[in-house]
Formats: sequence, C-alpha cells, structure tokens
Amino acid sequence: MNNETKSEARPLLPQYTPGLIPRVAAIHDICGYGNCSLGIAMPVISAAGVEVCPVPTSVLSAHTAFPVYSFLDTTPTLPDFFRSWKELDVKVDGIYTGFLGSSEQIELIIAYIKLFPDSFRIIDPVMGDHGLRYATYTDAMCDGMKRLVPYADLLMPNLTEAAILLDRPYSSQDISYEQGQEICEALLAKGARQVILKGIHRDYTIYNAVMSPEIPYTELPNELHPTSLHGTGDLFASVVTAALFSGHDLLDSVTFAADLVYRAICLSVSQPGFQERGVSYEPLLGRIVRYCIGDEA
Repeated sequence: MNNETKSEARPLLPQYTPGLIPRVAAIHDICGYGNCSLGIAMPVISAAGVEVCPVPTSVLSAHTAFPVYSFLDTTPTLPDFFRSWKELDVKVDGIYTGFLGSSEQIELIIAYIKLFPDSFRIIDPVMGDHGLRYATYTDAMCDGMKRLVPYADLLMPNLTEAAILLDRPYSSQDISYEQGQEICEALLAKGARQVILKGIHRDYTIYNAVMSPEIPYTELPNELHPTSLHGTGDLFASVVTAALFSGHDLLDSVTFAADLVYRAICLSVSQPGFQERGVSYEPLLGRIVRYCIGDEA
C-alpha cells in the first residue's frame, strides 16, 4: 500500500480559498458525438468557477456504446504532454481521472500524480456498467486500474467497476445495505481514502453510498428514473468534482449531483434521438453555477 496516499496529514476535501480559482487536470477521453467524458467534465466543472486543464486519453468519433466508432489512443503523446506542462510549471490543485485509453497510461498518470503530492485526486474508474466491461478495456487495463486505487482521495466506482476492482463477480444493481457497506469497506482497504459507490437500485429508489474516515457508511437516496442513458456516470462524477472544489462537503455534493442527474435524464428523454446522443445537461448548467458560486456569479 502507498503510505504517502494514506497519510493522515492529507485533507479529505480539496483546499478551498474564496476568491482563488482552483485548477483541475481532467484526464479523460473526448468523444465527437454522444455526451460523455471531457464533453461533460469541462463545461460542468468550469460552471463551478474552476479552471479545467484537459488531458485527452483517447479521441473517439462516438462513445463505445455505438456499434461503429473510431478510436485514437493518445498514449504516445502523453509523455510529451506531461513533460511540457512540467517545463511550463503548470501546477494543479486537483487531478480527476476517467476513461483511459491503455494500460500504459495508468503508469504515466501515477507518475504525474507524484509530481503534485498535495493535489486532491478524484478517480472515476470508468470500466463498465450493468455487469458489462466496456469494449476497449482489456484485462491489463483493469489490472492497471487497481494500481491506481491507492492514489485516490476519492474513488467513485459503480457496482460493475467495484466488482472488477475487488476481483468479484458482478451480482446486480439491487444489493442490500450490508452488501454496500462491505463493498465500500473493501475498497477502502485497497487504499482509497474515501468512496462513493454509485447506482444502487432498491425499492424503486437509487442510492449513492458514501464512506470515509469521517463519514460512516451512508446511503443517500434519490428518485430513480426508469431510463438508462450513456454519460450519466460522467455527469454525476463531474458535478461532485465541481461541488467539492467550490467548497461543498462530500454528502451535500453527492446529494446535489444525484438530483441534477435525475433532472438531466428527465430533460434528455424529451429530446429527439436521446438514446443515441446521451445525457443532455446543457440547460442545467445554471443550477451548477448557482449551487457552486451562488451570489458571486
């Protein structure tokens, strides 16, 4: 286990100073069509008054739920990318990772994280959903993601991703309170400092579970929409990131993010071709501005 990442001196929330604009490196893919990844992270986090520095891990014509898409792995460009930032002395307050393009990228990201030991690290281990692994994720990539876990100040897996990280079979979205607590405890034992376990379905309600050294296992309920849309996980994680870096606590951030995702799904289903285009969130950016910045906006 990485002792540096488990140090008690490290804060459990990003450092927030009113009037100063924090800078977050968002390490995700970018898709030309289908709302997800950097297409969500950049506007959502920017709406909170946070500077976003994108690091594209791959470039796709459309997300991987489509039967046809082009995929450009940016791994060969990342060493020069990070080297140029180092030469320019680009310092970041936070590092937020999502969909990765190759197993080699994980080692590059770990090296980058070590350059900023005081940065707040949010890791959304985007590997799959509803029991299925994404098409571009190999066994080597999943094993690499496990190595990234001890660097997480906040780890945000869904139930499929939690099963992969823990080398367990996926059961279902409908797990008991006790099962959720045990999964979170196991992820904390793997080295993550705090965990949000996303998307527990029970009694027509969706729960996002939170556990940290300061927060006992807590399930936060939200209304469950019957429609499943690509990009909602990215939206949830990006809103949580936006809220935390604007000074909100973890439980409030998760509650706000879940409500915004529900509103986004309600909005999305009224749009033509919503299943293909993914989650529509753009008209809701004002809510993020008001929640994160408030009267200062």
